[in-house]
Amino acid sequence: MTPAARVHTAIEILDAIAAAARDGGPPADAIFAEAMRARRYAGSKDRRAIRNHVYDAIRGVRSAPVSGRAAMLALADADAELAALFDGAAYGPAVITADEPRAETGLATPALLKLFDPLVGKAERAAMLARAPLDLRANRLRSSRDELARIFPEGEAIAGLADGWRLPGETAAVQHSAYTEGQFEVQDAASQLAAVALAAEAGHIIVDLCAGAGGKTLAIASAINDEAAILACDTNRARLQQLPPRANRAGATRIETLLLNPGQERAMLADRMGKADRVIVDAPCSGSGTWRRSPELRWRSTPARLDRHVAEQAKLLRLGADLVAPGGKLLYAVCSIIAREGRAQVDDFLTRHPGWTADTDYLPTGVGRAAGGGFLLTPAHDGCDGFFLARLTAP
Repeated sequence: MTPAARVHTAIEILDAIAAAARDGGPPADAIFAEAMRARRYAGSKDRRAIRNHVYDAIRGVRSAPVSGRAAMLALADADAELAALFDGAAYGPAVITADEPRAETGLATPALLKLFDPLVGKAERAAMLARAPLDLRANRLRSSRDELARIFPEGEAIAGLADGWRLPGETAAVQHSAYTEGQFEVQDAASQLAAVALAAEAGHIIVDLCAGAGGKTLAIASAINDEAAILACDTNRARLQQLPPRANRAGATRIETLLLNPGQERAMLADRMGKADRVIVDAPCSGSGTWRRSPELRWRSTPARLDRHVAEQAKLLRLGADLVAPGGKLLYAVCSIIAREGRAQVDDFLTRHPGWTADTDYLPTGVGRAAGGGFLLTPAHDGCDGFFLARLTAP
């Protein structure tokens, strides 16, 4: 493919990604992969160049553009070499005209920026779209961080995490046999810290109320050496079905899964009420803390979607609280830097649940910053995804 043809292909893919963002369609990675399957003639260099164009545009443009061309033009206006490829040649993009629409660049729209937690200042905003490293978590049931250091000597330890090992973002770690053998999982440091913050112990009864594919469930099982019963729940069958084979690979034998029917969660968990020593609510959220990895999430953010997330989070917190035994602990976690999903959500919970208290000492020294009744983790301050954590103790 010519350089101009690569740009034209990137524009076509951006059209599909923008449409999916507006309509709640598949994520950008899935769209890109499907587009490349349909273009088998593209070589590895072509694919890499096209991907760079696509993701440079996604990172550069603050909201879903009217077209893929508008997104690329926003970059071309600041890049003469890119602009020169809009030459009207065969298979390339048409020549640029001055009156064409351009997408707006920046981190996010002013309305979205106003929703950020007050701790997210200029330095944090600059780090929100930097390329993320690849974080691994050593699985204590199969391996150790020392073993990861031997396998991946180019990495480094993650501060505050006994099992964390950080690699350059482009490392193909999952292709190593150690991954197939269950020696490690790919997991951002913030998610690893959530498992640490839960402070689960051997013999505990643990409920992971929004387990998804089980990343945090497996981290908890590893931390307690598979010495406690864990109930992993979710309403998403496709995601939850990924957990049993992952647990088998990891050597975690005491994880039970429960597929919950939406709207019937409380009834299906009735026999578990008031019995759990630890409950983790890793609630659905805007995903604003993960923009380094999924920058197109900025394009999906709408007031209506945020309202739905906030309402669902409050419902899950109430359900999680009812599952906790007297004196037990509830960990609330969201990969978000938006105050409504973090500190405001916990403040509201504490107001509505007299007797519950917010813990203050459960993260490694220097990690996170106090944000209301919880802690905010951010890329610039903590070197991880944006995350809000709050550990609450039942009366």
